[in-house]
Amino acid sequence: MAAHNLDINALRTFETGVALGTFAKASDRVGRSPAAVSAQLKKLEQQAGVDLFRKSGRGLALTEAGETLLSYARQILAANDAALTAIHGMQAHGKVCLGLQEDLGEWVLTDVLGRFARAHKGMRIETRVCRNAELMDRIARDELDLAVVWGNGGGAPWRETLARLPMVWIGGLDAAPQGRGATAGAGSADDASPFQLVTFEGTCLFKTAAQQALNQANITWDISFTSSSLNGLLAAVAAGLGVTIRTPIGLPPRVAALAPSAGGLPSLPDVDLTMISSRAEHSPAVAFLADALRTAIHHRLPH
Repeated sequence: MAAHNLDINALRTFETGVALGTFAKASDRVGRSPAAVSAQLKKLEQQAGVDLFRKSGRGLALTEAGETLLSYARQILAANDAALTAIHGMQAHGKVCLGLQEDLGEWVLTDVLGRFARAHKGMRIETRVCRNAELMDRIARDELDLAVVWGNGGGAPWRETLARLPMVWIGGLDAAPQGRGATAGAGSADDASPFQLVTFEGTCLFKTAAQQALNQANITWDISFTSSSLNGLLAAVAAGLGVTIRTPIGLPPRVAALAPSAGGLPSLPDVDLTMISSRAEHSPAVAFLADALRTAIHHRLPH
């Protein structure tokens, strides 16, 4: 029997659609119209010679054959991308500059830097781990090629929302509250002492969200400690000086997210995690770095 070759572009659309949850989103990601995406999937089924999808409510789900193909598609695409990257990476020189939030520094850097170094042996990568305002400022001054920031990315020339995460109250393990009105070291709505808030120095969207939530809940508060670094912030929380807010990601073992009802704490909004770039068009190296970041973050986020 003659061998059949699977269309690698169709495989990429197939894998992207499954990863994103809908082929409408895949249409935007791969830069093809919905009709072109449907044609690709139909062609892929013809090449495979079996049904890849089945009806599931109002949508589609993978058949057993579709699940099998998905596993191989990921391997094929990874090998294809690695081959092309290795070929071009041998000839590439220069540097790329990456900026990350402190929350993500150790969390994703090992994966991302290792993958980039293996694929771009002739290039070097410079990283800056710092606060949101500095990252946004450096993108605006074209000092960073790529950054991951909290919020919507402002006026960055290129933006991509990676995730929407809940803000949570963070307390020290030894000062964890046992119920409403019992937030150790932090005060509460039922306590005569003000709520003790640990915050960053200067402007911070997490700080603003905490203050607004406490004000709306009619909880008196006071800032017990400020820091210019996330490590300093979390050290103060671990020591029982008060409570702060972040997202659940990247928290060290000495602190923990508090239950929403703990000590009468008010609810908090969600926040976007956004990848931004100083240019609308990416060089191959920056595009590779963006994909490495996207993959590392998506793999580590709670689903």
